[in-house]
Amino acid sequence: MVGTPINGRTRLSFGAVNGGHDLGPSSAPPSNAGSDYGIIEFTREDVEALLNEKAKRKDRFNYKERCENMMDYIKRLKVCIRWFQDLEISYSLEQEKLKSSLELAQQKCTEIELLLKIKEEELNSIIVEMRRNCTSLQEKLVKEESEKTAAAESHLKEREARLNFERSQSTLQEDLGRAQRELQSANQKISSLNDMYKRLQDYITSLQQYNGKLHSELSTVENELKRVEKEKATVLESLTMLKGQLTLSMASQEEATKQKDALASEVTSLRVELQHARDDRDHQLSQAQTLTSELEKSKDSTEKSCSELNKLTLRTNELEAKCALQDERIKVLQEQLTTAEEKLQVCDISASETRIEYEGQQKLVHELQRRLADAENKVIEGEKLRKELHNNILELKGNIRVFCRVRPLLPDEGSSTEGKIISYPTSMEASGRGIELTQNGQKHSFTYDKVFAPDASQEEVFIEISQLVQSALDGYKVCIFAYGQTGSGKTYTMMGRPGHPEEKGLIPRSLEQIFQTKQSQQPQGWKYEMQVSMLEIYNETIRDLLSTNKSSSEGTPTRVENGTPGKQYTIKHDANGNTHVSDLTVVDVQSVKEVAFLLNQAANSRSVGKTQMNEQSSRSHFVFTLRLYGVNEVWLFLL
Repeated sequence: MVGTPINGRTRLSFGAVNGGHDLGPSSAPPSNAGSDYGIIEFTREDVEALLNEKAKRKDRFNYKERCENMMDYIKRLKVCIRWFQDLEISYSLEQEKLKSSLELAQQKCTEIELLLKIKEEELNSIIVEMRRNCTSLQEKLVKEESEKTAAAESHLKEREARLNFERSQSTLQEDLGRAQRELQSANQKISSLNDMYKRLQDYITSLQQYNGKLHSELSTVENELKRVEKEKATVLESLTMLKGQLTLSMASQEEATKQKDALASEVTSLRVELQHARDDRDHQLSQAQTLTSELEKSKDSTEKSCSELNKLTLRTNELEAKCALQDERIKVLQEQLTTAEEKLQVCDISASETRIEYEGQQKLVHELQRRLADAENKVIEGEKLRKELHNNILELKGNIRVFCRVRPLLPDEGSSTEGKIISYPTSMEASGRGIELTQNGQKHSFTYDKVFAPDASQEEVFIEISQLVQSALDGYKVCIFAYGQTGSGKTYTMMGRPGHPEEKGLIPRSLEQIFQTKQSQQPQGWKYEMQVSMLEIYNETIRDLLSTNKSSSEGTPTRVENGTPGKQYTIKHDANGNTHVSDLTVVDVQSVKEVAFLLNQAANSRSVGKTQMNEQSSRSHFVFTLRLYGVNEVWLFLL
């Protein structure tokens, strides 16, 4: 159906709007929006065709037909307006969705920013701690270098002492008097070497503790670095997700902007067409004055359409304002994303700096470990040199040395009328080594390696013997025994007086020195095992003082010569020169208290007969044997 031209324009039929089908009251069921024509979608061409459509003019005076055509036209305008309202509602819903998504993205950006601040603070604290550790490590390195210099100087002094000692040894063969003076100076140097050896042991212990501390700090730094890398990966994943969400938001925003522009252009065209429709309406009102009631209805409907169109315009303006606000929020979000990326770069830089510091500290640890190994090698060499010097000194003093200890006179002995029978020479050569006895007016002189006066304490005697105890710890065989008549003080010298710690004998003091050395050398890798055996030779019969068998310890003693019934103990010598007693009880000990308990047990098991001085008591001899087994990771030897 083609309308007649009015004012130079042609009206298209409404069939183009509905796909070529005429719309009638019964063509479709009512829609949810209140339309009488069902769900219809309009395009730009459909709206233009609807607005350009002119009234039919077959019969100008057929007012009823003209009114019906006008009512049909108005209904189609209502359908178009309602479709635009639905479209506006859908736009508003989509706008709310975009707004909620932008709020979520903004909230996530805020959370990520807080996380980045927290991580940045943690990294800064870690960096400060690392710098402190580096400063402390540098100070410790300077201290170790100074100690190393001191150790090198002491080593040079030891070497000089060794050369001086060799020179003194060559001089000893020429002049005996000079040899004695050089021997005294060598003793002083050996004491200084022992002190230096103790200082080196303390220094090695501190180095080992410092090495363990460095290992613990290294593991802590590695754990912190792994944790920072994990947190960095988490932040990168969250930033990637945020970028994806931002891209989707920008795409939806661009689509909404395009739809807004299309809607604005359509509204503009609708305004123009509405103006044309108003002109046509005025023209039609001038021609339809007789159709008062119908025209009034059409006028009311037209006014409603205009008001609805104005409302649509206002809503479009509001949508434009909201889109502008969304553009601003997107810009703010982009700025926040840029800031987050910059902070991430800062975190990467700090992580790389931390890694560089870690590598530097690792190199420092390797260097310290190398220096520690060098120091340990030097200590081992110094220990070997000390043992050689100590052994040489003992050989110079004599492998077999005889000491003489003079006990105080008893009250009945002090009343003798013979005068002073014991005197000590004051000459340089015999001072401290000689003793003179006067009997029947004749003076007899004796010379020993060392003479202890009656006022000599147990400590002074042990100081002279302690060098032999150190030789036993170094792996040499040592034998110390007291010889003398009954009542001369042998038991007092060897065992001391019970209940008086200051009067302890040689055996308890030697055990204390051995166990103290064992405790101090444990950090250096030394492990000692100790075994104790005790026997008594009574009337040429061996008795095991630690045996739990009463027949061997408390019953009739078994003689080696006649082979009487009971357990027989024989003395055997192996091919290596070692001497041992068969079937003798050997007990493992771990402390001084255990040895003291065994000594008390042996003292209770000894023979106590004291009837005739030269018949019984002088024939009871107590033998205490301590076997040392020392093992080291570097040195492995059997003591």
